[in-house]
Amino acid sequence: MNLAAFEAFVKVMETGSISIAAEQLFITQPAVTKRIHSLEDYFGVKLFESAGRGIQPTHAAHSLLPKVQTWLNKLGEIHHTLSHEQAQVQGRLKIGTSHHIGLHHLAEPLKNFVQHFPQVTLDVHFVDSEQAHEQVLAGELELAFLTLPPVGDDRLNYVTIWNDPLVFVTAPFHPLAQQTQLKLEDLIAYPSLLPAAQTYTSQITLAEFEKNNLKPKITMSNNPLESIRMLVSIGLGWSVLPKTLVNQDLKQLDLQLDMQRQLGMVWHPARIQSKAAEELIRMMQVG
Repeated sequence: MNLAAFEAFVKVMETGSISIAAEQLFITQPAVTKRIHSLEDYFGVKLFESAGRGIQPTHAAHSLLPKVQTWLNKLGEIHHTLSHEQAQVQGRLKIGTSHHIGLHHLAEPLKNFVQHFPQVTLDVHFVDSEQAHEQVLAGELELAFLTLPPVGDDRLNYVTIWNDPLVFVTAPFHPLAQQTQLKLEDLIAYPSLLPAAQTYTSQITLAEFEKNNLKPKITMSNNPLESIRMLVSIGLGWSVLPKTLVNQDLKQLDLQLDMQRQLGMVWHPARIQSKAAEELIRMMQVG
């Protein structure tokens, strides 16, 4: 039984999909399936059952998951300690990233890292920025790439890597799209689609309205920015999105307001850090 089989099992449980797990592990779907089958043969249980076009974890899978996660975390700590002592860049590096950063900023830096340090097993978890922040604090992630919080935690280290301008957008046929020199007061008469209130992006947006004693008419909250972009493009309301996401299906509103969010990385300086994490932090700061 090898470590890769357990890592594939955890990834399938986290994503609920063989194909997504394969994509995040940078291997083929048949390879993931083979690893799952090897676990089933080893334990003599069925871990997943077919459910329509997808899969459904069995009771045995749900029972096994926390035990495997605990074991992998302990093994990771051993790797970190030995790697740090021997000054070797190797072992498993567990990092988190928001979907937006992972899709639009991280591919090239991580590819360079993997090519420079082939002995490192990169374990990438796609989570919301707020969740990644908490997992770094709890020691569940060694490093995370996320939207930096408006107010940081003194226990953590933050490094800004990318400035991410935020803009107000609607569908091109929305009434607001035809207007010029808009003010925030003009927006509150129309429905908005914003990320959930606890997200950093939403906090930045709502703070601007609060400065002017205004409250937007929020009709729907969706976390994934790509989902919000689609809903705005069909005319369901206005929203605030990173400028990098604006395409031909959206119209940036003529509203003179400078809103920025900072994207970067965060880690816990008080926890034992592997050489792999140290090298990735160094590469991101140099690059």
